[in-house]
Amino acid sequence: MSDVTSENEAARNTEPKWWLETVPVDEDGARLDRFLRRLILGLPQSDVERMLRSGLIRLNGAKAKPSVRIAAGQEVRLPPHLRMGVTQRPDPASKQKKTPRRDDRLVRQFYSMVIAEGMDWLALNKPSGLAVQGGTGTDTHIDGMLMALAISNEEARLRLVHRIDKDTSGILLLAKNRAAARRLSNDFHYHRIAKTYLALVVGIPKPVMQIRHRLKKQAGRGGEKMVVTLQGQSAHTEALRVDVMGRKLALMALRPQTGRTHQLRVHMAHEGHPIAGDGKYGGAEAHPGGLVAKRLHLHAWRLRLGDGVLIEAPLTGHMRTSLLDLGLQLPVGDWPFDDRQK
Repeated sequence: MSDVTSENEAARNTEPKWWLETVPVDEDGARLDRFLRRLILGLPQSDVERMLRSGLIRLNGAKAKPSVRIAAGQEVRLPPHLRMGVTQRPDPASKQKKTPRRDDRLVRQFYSMVIAEGMDWLALNKPSGLAVQGGTGTDTHIDGMLMALAISNEEARLRLVHRIDKDTSGILLLAKNRAAARRLSNDFHYHRIAKTYLALVVGIPKPVMQIRHRLKKQAGRGGEKMVVTLQGQSAHTEALRVDVMGRKLALMALRPQTGRTHQLRVHMAHEGHPIAGDGKYGGAEAHPGGLVAKRLHLHAWRLRLGDGVLIEAPLTGHMRTSLLDLGLQLPVGDWPFDDRQK
């Protein structure tokens, strides 16, 4: 064997090997990104998405999306630096990520949001401005609270089964175990869970509306936006007018029959009645003045679970103040939607 061949063989033997991780049984059905963040504590969601997009992390040898559901026995290939705790692109100006530890402040904040509990689920009333998952420039979020809670209590971690936007307040449902997470995720996917939102909108819409505008993501200078286009995905929103304030503002009950990104916001803006505070889709018209804050007035108000249990999240923050100032009344009982009808 020549000296050159020997040197090449030695170099190959000293090269760092890929980290291969087999999906365990208790992670069967989990989202790939959430599995990775549980596997590597402190790994930011943005890094997970970037490495999946570039192919640095692969599932069974192929590229995969963060939201893909994994199965027990599948093989996840990761770059070796993750096992050593090194970030992919170290930034000398930023603080090094640390393994999450007990944070009593986050635990207290989490428990202050709990509004209802079942055998295998927990419901929060999320305030506007609090993100569900982390991202660039987002340090405090629900996912981080769940991690802090699991560490401090040494118990099974609560799991996200759906999301609501950072600026939307209201009900966020969590599963207490993996089986419940799969069941509730399927219930959301197949519309066995009925969702009702309250929105303060500009102008006076029709009393009853069936809004069907197809939606598609479109990149722009201000980031991705959803737009109405015939080439988009089907989207359906039921809307009922609850109360009005003169000719200026109305309180609407909105029920999404599909789950497109920003669906309620785009649909109402396209109908000429943007949700108050939604400058992204309503522009200047979404800020009519006279409100306590120029913030999104959209609240995830009710969830009717597949077994008939009704969860209701009281209004909080700026939206509660705005409705009180305007003298707008909330629906009573099961009205405006009959939640018992599927």
